[in-house]
Amino acid sequence: MCTGRVDLAFVLRAYQQGADGVIIGGCWPGECHYVTEGNYHALGNMFLCRKLLQRVGIDPGRLRLEWISAAEGIRFAEIMSDFAAQLRVLGPLGQGEGIDQADLKLKLAALNRLIPYLKLVEREKLRVPERSEEAYRAFYESAATNQLLDDLIADKLAVSQILTLLEESPLSTREISERLGLDASDVSKHMNDSSRRSLVRYDLDRKRYALAGESRPAAD
Repeated sequence: MCTGRVDLAFVLRAYQQGADGVIIGGCWPGECHYVTEGNYHALGNMFLCRKLLQRVGIDPGRLRLEWISAAEGIRFAEIMSDFAAQLRVLGPLGQGEGIDQADLKLKLAALNRLIPYLKLVEREKLRVPERSEEAYRAFYESAATNQLLDDLIADKLAVSQILTLLEESPLSTREISERLGLDASDVSKHMNDSSRRSLVRYDLDRKRYALAGESRPAAD
């Protein structure tokens, strides 16, 4: 399968199912077997996904992309051994970053919820000017791109984490703030915006926010 078809959802699903790291192997640039240069799409996805992992506190080194041809068996073995050694140093996913399993599950689920939006951002906003490894690296490491991602993703990622958290149970603004480490004023802003968009509702009886579609408890 062409690396251009390696969806962000595939990578996140691997982490959600317990993988400590993900490595993608593709054709060398300029040697695409499908003449689509899908390896450059994979390169962009790799840089974007690393940025996303970093934003939720996961070491971006847990995702790696390598160019390996079918004739490079020795190189493949060396790369896999090196990646395995790197993961041993990093430790188990979450534990190595000091994130408990409940929070790790929440963060990954929140990223997964954002995938449709992230694909739109990648297609419409993250346009690398030329197809070369150097150009992709320079683009994704630039201050301008980091600022763009802050503008486009930061608030949506916070809301996604809040909505994912509310799937567990209704919560107050203070409880959401404490669980996610967000400023209470920012949580209030996100809740007001989400209420206007009919994503959440405020339960007056429980004095908690709940997902808009969640049924109310039966009366005694």
